[in-house]
Order: sequence, then structure tokens, then C-alpha cells
Amino acid sequence: MLQVLGRMMRNRTITSKCTETLGATSSSTRLTPGPTSKQQHTIAAPVMAGDTVSKANYEESVRVLNTLQTNAAVLERIRKEKKRVNENSLPEFQEFLERAGITLEDIDGLSVIHVSGTKGKGSVCAFCESILRANGFKTGFYSSPHLVEVRERIRINGIPLSREDFSHYFFKVYNQLESSKHHYNDIMPAYFRFLTIMAFHVFIQEKVDVAIIEVGIGGAYDSTNVVQCPVVTGISSLGMDHTSILGNSLDKIAWHKAGICKPGRPAFTVPQPEEAMASVIRRAKELQAPIEVTPMLEDYDWQGRPMELGLAGEHQKLNASLAIQLCRTWIEEHKAALTEGPPETKKQKRLNGYMDPADPSVRPAPAFRLIDTFIYGLRSCYWAGRNQTISRGRVTYFLDGAHTPRSIQACVNWFKEVAEEEAKTIKGPVARVLVFNATGDRDEKTLLTDLISCKFDGAAFCPNIASVFNGKTSADQTNLMTTSEKQLARCEKHRKSWQALELEAGAVSQQPSPKPSTSSRTEFLQDSVRALEALSQGDGQTDASRLLKAHGLNMPTTNVPKMDGLPYYNYGASNDRDSNTTISHSGDGDATHILKTKAVTFQCITDALQWAACAKDPQLGSPSLEVPSPPEFVRDAKHIQVLVTGSLHLIGGVIKVLNPDLATKDDCNDIHIW
Repeated sequence: MLQVLGRMMRNRTITSKCTETLGATSSSTRLTPGPTSKQQHTIAAPVMAGDTVSKANYEESVRVLNTLQTNAAVLERIRKEKKRVNENSLPEFQEFLERAGITLEDIDGLSVIHVSGTKGKGSVCAFCESILRANGFKTGFYSSPHLVEVRERIRINGIPLSREDFSHYFFKVYNQLESSKHHYNDIMPAYFRFLTIMAFHVFIQEKVDVAIIEVGIGGAYDSTNVVQCPVVTGISSLGMDHTSILGNSLDKIAWHKAGICKPGRPAFTVPQPEEAMASVIRRAKELQAPIEVTPMLEDYDWQGRPMELGLAGEHQKLNASLAIQLCRTWIEEHKAALTEGPPETKKQKRLNGYMDPADPSVRPAPAFRLIDTFIYGLRSCYWAGRNQTISRGRVTYFLDGAHTPRSIQACVNWFKEVAEEEAKTIKGPVARVLVFNATGDRDEKTLLTDLISCKFDGAAFCPNIASVFNGKTSADQTNLMTTSEKQLARCEKHRKSWQALELEAGAVSQQPSPKPSTSSRTEFLQDSVRALEALSQGDGQTDASRLLKAHGLNMPTTNVPKMDGLPYYNYGASNDRDSNTTISHSGDGDATHILKTKAVTFQCITDALQWAACAKDPQLGSPSLEVPSPPEFVRDAKHIQVLVTGSLHLIGGVIKVLNPDLATKDDCNDIHIW
């Protein structure tokens, strides 16, 4: 049975083979023909033939789309004014919809699964898409951000829109909005809002059976929350992120995330931290939404088969369980035959059982027997850049777009497990190198702290710029919301924070005194960074010595390079191409602490990867002679393991360098089925 499903999924013209279990399928399960090249768009593109026309039109559409990005100057003003999302966001968005010719009734005609959360919401949506496609339904999937090409954000049956289809739909919506802007003070929707409008338009035109919608930021005031009557909503793991927009506590963040719940519509949440769970339950009850907590993945009946997922990582089990509940609920309401008993009766029981606003508890959702289509959908799910492993030559790249403290913890656990397992199969020394970047209002120290335990031999810090060699950036990855100078300055800040954390880890590990308090730890990190900055100026020896001795540390035994501005093509840990900074611990005689990781800042991802791979990836060039050489242990290692994390945009740039096709690969063809 599962082999048959595998062939069906790859062919993409799916008719349900589970009629006995699921009931009759919709007549619209096959993909309707997309626009042809004969259809006209209001664009200025050269007259070409075939794929050349599609490419030209697509690049023009992305160029125009980028004009809707909020530029760096405007963003800075918004930050200073401390503006946050508010209740006006949705009425404003509804006006844009109407200008595009889309009514709320049109959106209500879609059968929507709506998912919010801090981490894992994209993976939940990917699992949902894979499961429902395996069940024979025509799926629409809207997600953000994209990794390599913006068309990845809108998918039909798991496949990103073709370049031709994207440009067709883009200009259809853009021209409609453009033609009416003179009536609205020349206002056009911003980048994300426009793509949300376009996604709704595509799903309506393509007549999808189900529209799986991932929230952008927050939930309550997110553009996607214009959906008034979703079939079901889901909330993935919550944590601290986008605090400048959503608030600086789990309670405030959870309020936004649970804002997608709708009166009388079933909702599910994964187990949450206590503060977040209380807020989610309270908010759901305010919105009169029946809510349940998902069970553990192990609680389901797998028919005696191995519990296997297409996405790696222990934390994906929570995401998979949430997807299972969302999909079963969706199928119950639309097919009415997945489980025993009339689905309307079950729905009414759910409404009657969970609408009591005085009840502070939330009930667990029941586990059940997974049918073949669910098992296959879970195993065949593909979602690039999330706990992804790529092997090339004598280098293995471990990619994960973790960008919150909790997701970094999960990333570290996954990396340690898979890296150690791989190392057991390699005869000879195995080196580890980190490639890192963080964006937005995220505190890099909270992200880097857990990464220290991975014991890297080298650390590369770079902006989310794939390459600087050709003098231009792909339109799909153009970012007008910051400048290259700011990105490089932030990367250098990341590098200094990393070194400060290494100093702290060394000092704490060699001192018998108790772990310092939060306040003293903060002072230590701040003084460590100040000491490194003083040393980098070349004339701050006295200040650096004073700062380090305050924490029981002596001066470095080697020089740290001058780093005022960007004096070098790339700049890093030392002028000496093979030396590391050494700091001795006072009061312990011969005890010394050597900064284990050689940390270097690079101008682009290509430079960072070449340095990390150390000529052991045959498809990458060798590190430039103009940059600090890779650590000796890395150069001599039999194999190198490179962890890339901190930003999904960084992951996208790495995939663009390694293999852009990985971002649009729609499923895995090597699923273990028995």
C-alpha cells in the first residue's frame, strides 16, 4: 500500500486510494492547468521564447515585488517610535484585499488550516501538506520566509509555483492594486502583505481542496488572520521571539499566537511552558474556541511499523503530532468517515465540552490508529533547511534555521546526536566548524550560549549574503531592510560575543567557586567584550588587563588584530594565520585556558563555507589566501562537520551556494517503506 502511495505522491496526479476509509474524494483533486505563456502581463520584458521569457518575467516580478519592501531608514524610525502591530492592521489589510478584487466571502470559501507558533509552525504546515496530499487532496501551502526563491512561499500540491505561474499571478494582483492606488494616497501593501494577498488569490483560482496557512509574525494582527472561519487552527511551540513587536513575556507572545482561534472552531496546541499555556487557554476561551493539547507521537498506533518522520530532530515529534490532529480534524469535517460516528456529533461534543470560560484546564486530544496515508505523509515530508544533512566529499553540512533560544537548544541536541553517530563511522580525526548569523532584535548571546557545548574547532560569522564576487545579489534574496555595513558590524559583534562566552566558559570551568549570578555573568560578558575591543585597537593593553584581572584572568599571550572599521577583506581572530588567542588564569600556577575556537568574520556565505570546508568539499573552492587560515586541526582532519544555524535566511544563502534545487525539492524518494 505504501509503495503505491509513494508512486502517486511523486506523480502528483493523485486520486485517493483510501475511499473505503475516507469516503469519496473531491472532484478537484487534480491540478488545474496554469496560465500559458500566451497570457499577457503588464510588464516590460524583452521578446524571447520559451524558458527565457519565463525567466525574464519572473525576475521582473521579483524586482517589482522588492519595491514593496520596507527600507532600512523607515524600519529604524519605526523601531525608535516603538510601534507595534495593532488592531488597525486587519482593517487595513482587508482594504488591500478589496482593491485586489478579493472579498472576505471569497476567503471564507477556502477550507483553511491556520497555524501559528514561535518555532515549528512551518514544519507543522509541511507535515499537514504532505499528509493531506497523501490522502488525495489538492493542497495549497503558504509559508515564509523563502530560502532561495520567493516562489517557494506559495505551493500547489507541495510544489512551488513555477516561475511562469508566479509572474502571471503576481502581475494579475499587482496591476489590480497599482491601478487603484491613486484613490488611496498612492499606498501599496508591504512585501508580506502583498504575498499574502497573492497566496489567497492563487488558492482561489487554483480551487485547492485545502489551504494550509502559516502565520507570519504573531497571529492576532497578522495579515493571515483575515481568515474568519478556518476549519481548524494549531499553535506550535512558543518561546521568546520578535519581542519588540509582540511583547517581552511569554504571556504577551502567547496572547498574539492564540489570537488565530475562532469562535466554535476547533484548535490544538502542543504542550507549552506553564506561562504560555495559561495564556493560550485563557485567550482561546475568550475567543470561544474549543482547544485541546496534542498527545505524544509515541501514543499513536503505528500499526506495528517504525515511528519514522521525514524531518529529523526529536522536537519534530511535537510538530508531527500537531499536524496529525489538524489533518484528522480537517478530514473529519470534509469527508465525514475517517473515524467511527457522525463527525457533526463529534464536533458538537467538542464544542459543548470546551466552551466553559470558568474551566482553567485544557483537555488532551486523543491518540488514534494511523492509517497508511498518514504514515506515508509523515515519512515523505520534506522541508528544506530544518534539521537537514548534506554530505559532499569529506564535509557534512548540518543545516537548521533555529533562531530562538529554545530552537537552538533543540538544534544543539540534534547536531550532537547525528554528528557523534557520523563520527563513529569515520576513521580519523573529525573537526567541527560553526557558521552562524542572527538577525532582527534577537540577542546573539542567548543563541550562542548553548552552541559553546558543541566544542567547535572553528567559528565563522557572516551576513546573509551568498556571494560578493559577481557584484550583485539575487533579486530573490535582496534585503532592503538593512545595509551591508550594518550586517557586517553585527557579524563582528557576534564574533566578539562568541569569544566572550568562551572566556566565561573557561573561567567558570577552572574556578571552584559557584556559578556566577545572572548579574555577575552579564558583567563578565560585557567586560570580556570590552577587553577584546580594547585589544583590537592596538593601544588598549592597560584597559584590557584591568577588565580581565577583575575576573581573575591575565592578558592574552598573543596579539589581537586591529579592527576599527573593516580594514581587511575579511577579518578575524589573529594576524598570525595559525595562532589562537591564549589567556592564562591567574592564581592557578600553570593553569591556562586557550580559546578553543578560531573565530573569523567574513563578508559573505561563500567565503565562510570555503574557510569551514577547508578544501575538503570538491565542489567548493579553497579558502582565500587573504583571510586567516583555518585552524590546523581542521586542515588536518579526515572529515569536517559544519553546523549552519541562527537564521533561516542564512540557511537559504547556504543552500543557494551548495545546491539551490534543494529548496524546491518537493518530496523524498528514498523513504523506507515496508
